[in-house]
Amino acid sequence: MTEPVLSTHALTKRFGALVANEAVSLDLRPGEVHALIGPNGAGKSTLVGQICGAIKPDEGRVQFLGRDVTEQSTRTRARSGLGRTFQISALAMEDSVLQNVVLGAMGAAGTVWHFLRPAMKDLTIRQKAEQALERVGLSDLASLRTGEISHGQRRRLEVAVALTLSPKAFVMDEPMAGLGAEGTRELTALLDELRQEAPILLVEHDMDVVFSLADRITVLNYGRVIATGSTAEIRSDPEVRRAYLGEES
Repeated sequence: MTEPVLSTHALTKRFGALVANEAVSLDLRPGEVHALIGPNGAGKSTLVGQICGAIKPDEGRVQFLGRDVTEQSTRTRARSGLGRTFQISALAMEDSVLQNVVLGAMGAAGTVWHFLRPAMKDLTIRQKAEQALERVGLSDLASLRTGEISHGQRRRLEVAVALTLSPKAFVMDEPMAGLGAEGTRELTALLDELRQEAPILLVEHDMDVVFSLADRITVLNYGRVIATGSTAEIRSDPEVRRAYLGEES
């Protein structure tokens, strides 16, 4: 079997008496979309926080590119190629579309954040940012203020920012949130292309998107994994249907 790009091993996180994640193990393999689903409060955001370095697990470990990164910071993991997009946009709305991507490229290069203006004249950084915008189809919006573009375009912009890290894996937290039908179709098509560049761990509530994109699906409920498998296996799993899909077995 191909070695996973990203994996968790028995990750456990407690907040007082609440067990947010209990011995959660999953992996992300080259070229795939692995969807993480579950009801609200299932522990998905806590798990993503541990994978990306924002939350330290109480037990277990995270491996990325064959290395144990459990003790590494969010920034170190990002600079190693773990690209993340957020459920709530982290973009600078007053800056231009291009400036937002340049900020991402600066972070990838380890450049100090307050040197934005000189960085805009750095041909290497600027070219990387422009290539990322072209990749997501936003080149013609580069000079616009980010607050002026649509919600769907901002979602694609977040992907462009992640692309400046030359990611080896993406972790995407509800990228379809707030999108209409057209925006969802456009972003779904983009993610389907991106999996060939880097596999995607996808946290998503839109089950049509999940079933159309995912090679494998892991289902969380009350902080623990209740099923992992193909789309067909998850659709037919009676525990999943009871816990999340709202069907009777």
